[in-house]
Amino acid sequence: MARKVTNGGGGYRRGPILLRGNQVPTASSSAEFLETERSTDWLDLDPWRVLRIQSDFVEGFGALAEIGPAISVFGSARTPRDSEEYRWAESIGRLLVEAGYAVITGGGPGTMEAANKGATEAGGISIGLGIELPEEQGVNEYVNLGINFRYFFARKTMFVKYAQGFIVLPGGFGTLDELFESLTLVQTNTVRHFPIVLVGQEYWGGLIEWLKREVAGGGKIRPADLDLVRVTDDPVEAVAIVEQYTREANADSEDG
Repeated sequence: MARKVTNGGGGYRRGPILLRGNQVPTASSSAEFLETERSTDWLDLDPWRVLRIQSDFVEGFGALAEIGPAISVFGSARTPRDSEEYRWAESIGRLLVEAGYAVITGGGPGTMEAANKGATEAGGISIGLGIELPEEQGVNEYVNLGINFRYFFARKTMFVKYAQGFIVLPGGFGTLDELFESLTLVQTNTVRHFPIVLVGQEYWGGLIEWLKREVAGGGKIRPADLDLVRVTDDPVEAVAIVEQYTREANADSEDG
């Protein structure tokens, strides 16, 4: 049974609407959309859902279409502010802006806040793509362009469509979801010249070894597919990798 979350003083956003206290719903739009229907009421409800989905995409496209080159930065919302991972993310946000990129995050706390902080303090475009969830803590204070989405799939489209690459710091299920979706898109040539950089050798090393031993070793992917991702402990190197990919993509465009 879904539990009602008061979400503190920040409130709960359902699209453009702000809800607080006993008005906070027990389920998000995404949860309602995916729930198994027990009656034929969906015949009347789903056409209206299509309009809300359309609104998510239209608002996202309209807000992000002119941001210029950008990199999406992912990582845990639980990253402490006094941790090395927070400092990495803050440096990455700053370095990306200095290299001419906007910074896109999920807009939350932890690693996302750190990357947005680095971008904002460097004078750049600091983007937060929030999501409607009862547990959502709201967009962090370092976002200077924020969008709140009702649906995960619309939000995830924006992370890829308006970015030239991903930099991924240690994180949980949401971070892993974005990582493997991006790997699938690159592996299938759905997106090209799209760097994926993992920051944190100790954190990601075990996963890379498992992919090499079990997944590639078992013939589930090609060994060369592991070359789609780079791993580093150095924020400077992480940003240099995405810059190199951008240069190669621009050269290919000019040759084409």
